[in-house]
Amino acid sequence: MTAGPTTTEVDTPHGPARVHVHRTDGDPRAVLLLGHGAGGGVEAPDLKAATTAALAAGLHVTLVEQPYRVAGRRAPAPATQLDAAWLAVAAWAGEEFEGLPFLFGGRSSGARVACRNAADGKAVAVLCLAFPVHPPGKPEKHRLAELDGVEVPVLVVQGERDPFGRPEPAPGREVVVLRGDHSLKSDVPGVGAAVGEWLEEVSPGPR
Repeated sequence: MTAGPTTTEVDTPHGPARVHVHRTDGDPRAVLLLGHGAGGGVEAPDLKAATTAALAAGLHVTLVEQPYRVAGRRAPAPATQLDAAWLAVAAWAGEEFEGLPFLFGGRSSGARVACRNAADGKAVAVLCLAFPVHPPGKPEKHRLAELDGVEVPVLVVQGERDPFGRPEPAPGREVVVLRGDHSLKSDVPGVGAAVGEWLEEVSPGPR
């Protein structure tokens, strides 16, 4: 793995996004774009674990900070703005890593963004860390349509005590349940192991 990431800003329709690019050693198989949660950043423990696992599996990793975070705001932008910024970064990454297939992913809100834009961004698979199925205590207000709408392989890594709910496995969708809650901090090694195993299965190209 590389000693550290390179960081740059990418113009989007809603201000600059900040991207942190980690490059794997040798010939890469693919690129994994990862987004952060609504109120957190790219330093979340599960995102770090996923990054380490992806690098070991032969993928470059691009961690994406949404424009509202770059601007210093903690309140998330509307979904349409998040999606537009994400696709702008994906377009930039398509030029930066020309010829490589892409996987989308993220934690919580970032997982929703990855699901919503998988088709438009031509992702070959989607990684969801702590997908927020519904607001706490409001299971009737679920967002399963975003997850169910993904037509490529999906991995969901979820805490067994997540107040945001837990999706069920489905055709093309694997669900790994770990101890802990929405933060996934209770079993960070488990996150890395689950992500690494799945990436070895779904990532294009030889190892």
